[in-house]
Amino acid sequence: MGMFQGRISTEQVFPYPSVLTEEQAQFLKQLVGPVSRFFQEVNDPAANDSLEQVEDRTLQGLKELGAFGLQIPPELGGLGLSNTQYARLVEIVGMHDLGVGITLGAHQSIGFKGLLLYGTPQQKEKYLPRLATGETIAAFCLTEPASGSDAASIRTTARPSPCGSYYTLDGGKIWISNGGLADLFTVFAKTPVKDEATGEVKEKITAFIVERAFGGVTHGPPEKKMGIKASNTAEVHFEGVRVPTENVLGPLGAGFKVAMNILNNGRFGMAAAMAGTMRGILGKAVEYAANRTQFGDKIHNFGTIQEKLARMAMLHYVTESMAYMISANMDQGATDFQTEAAISKIFGSEAAWMVTDECIQIMGGMGFMKEAGVERVMRDLRVFRIFEGTNDILRLFVALNGFQSAGNRLRVLQRALKTPLGNAALLSREAASRLRRTAGLGSGLTLKDVVHPDLDPSAKQLVHAVDLFGATVEGQLLKYGKKIIDEQFVLMRVADAAIDLYTMAVLLSRASRSLAQSHPTAQHEKLLCETWCDEAYKRLSTSLSTLNTDGARQTFRNLRGISRAVVENGGVVSPNPLGF
Repeated sequence: MGMFQGRISTEQVFPYPSVLTEEQAQFLKQLVGPVSRFFQEVNDPAANDSLEQVEDRTLQGLKELGAFGLQIPPELGGLGLSNTQYARLVEIVGMHDLGVGITLGAHQSIGFKGLLLYGTPQQKEKYLPRLATGETIAAFCLTEPASGSDAASIRTTARPSPCGSYYTLDGGKIWISNGGLADLFTVFAKTPVKDEATGEVKEKITAFIVERAFGGVTHGPPEKKMGIKASNTAEVHFEGVRVPTENVLGPLGAGFKVAMNILNNGRFGMAAAMAGTMRGILGKAVEYAANRTQFGDKIHNFGTIQEKLARMAMLHYVTESMAYMISANMDQGATDFQTEAAISKIFGSEAAWMVTDECIQIMGGMGFMKEAGVERVMRDLRVFRIFEGTNDILRLFVALNGFQSAGNRLRVLQRALKTPLGNAALLSREAASRLRRTAGLGSGLTLKDVVHPDLDPSAKQLVHAVDLFGATVEGQLLKYGKKIIDEQFVLMRVADAAIDLYTMAVLLSRASRSLAQSHPTAQHEKLLCETWCDEAYKRLSTSLSTLNTDGARQTFRNLRGISRAVVENGGVVSPNPLGF
């Protein structure tokens, strides 16, 4: 939304979008009831967890509901849901059973997503109808033993045949969700690609649609995992698999881009699932707090519990608001949503963990017991900060993507300075903005036209925060230049500030809509928004204002030194205080 350039592109966030047509909304309402009842009455999350697989009756029921083809076009056997409709159903799944959610998500959020995004008409007609019914299950095969976050380092190969009619696929993938269930795989492998300009042949990643029926495809036993035990996770091996040339997915050599776009397109769904999880967990915490009596009073009347419940509610509100903001942006045709989607995945996965942890704390010993069902959710949640892009890597992505945008703008200004007469308007606006900022007047940004008047103080905090953030980003870019890529201590803190900025903007948008429409919960949403914005602003201001200080730089040096010492020592450096 332009925050890395010290501005706010209000059209990306305001007003809070309402994208469903009357027909779409009605169709979605017809689905919400049956899907909710199915998870309440048929699916048994405890049994799935204990069996370490989704029960057959659940899988069959999901197939009958059409849950395996939510976004496949109706003419190819699916429900043809928009991203926003999809998010609403994913939220229900996330509320009840994340293990089932992974089975469904690995199938359609990433498993065959590449077919929807890059498939030819022939590929879609051949595979999507069977995928829609669940007759064929899909999986996404990217991760390898030596290739986790560094996806470009994969070693699986696909060599073209002399006749050019097929590729021979060899290699292995690990930790593949649905790996033991799938009969169709989106596989990424290195292929020789000739540069048409130079004639040079280079190894580049290409995506393939691979059928188990091709032969040479095997899988290992289900992995023993901490959580999401109901989902199937296994190694998948490809040995001399002949893949027809027509099964190349997307352009030859563009596999890395295909993989990243698949992941980017699926991340909003994770935020929706996490919002569902938090809604369910908050309900459990409230039920317990409202009925538990200690010291002669219900525990929800004690300040400590009240703060926990309030913060849990805020984290849910932020995550839910982002999920539906991004899904709506995508439905409106936005193509530049990768940073926002990454932010929603980072925030949602961490927020759900904190909410669930606090639920256990509120419930005390009961929360620790298996019968309460919260410990299962806690175990299931841990992986969401790891897969589909670890939160650490995604933070670097958010920061570096933003720095690249800010750097491009600085280069535009530098070119403009070489021909000032031809760029007078641009340079005049930039000079005025910088003079205002130098004088302590801010950049002149205002949100009066898009934020409800009752939220004006919070809007001003966002404007001040964007000004500070833009100046900080520019300062760091001028200081480090291209070497900013190596300053991970700085990048992580800038990413956290960007997350705070985006959440503030999204909440101001949603709460403004509720106030403008006199929604029954408008005043409650106003409280959520004001409280979140106030704390986010203070957090961001403190972090950014100290980023350039000697104290911050010394802290970074200290952390680096401590880490090196621990690694060199193979663990803890200091001896036991008793000396033995």
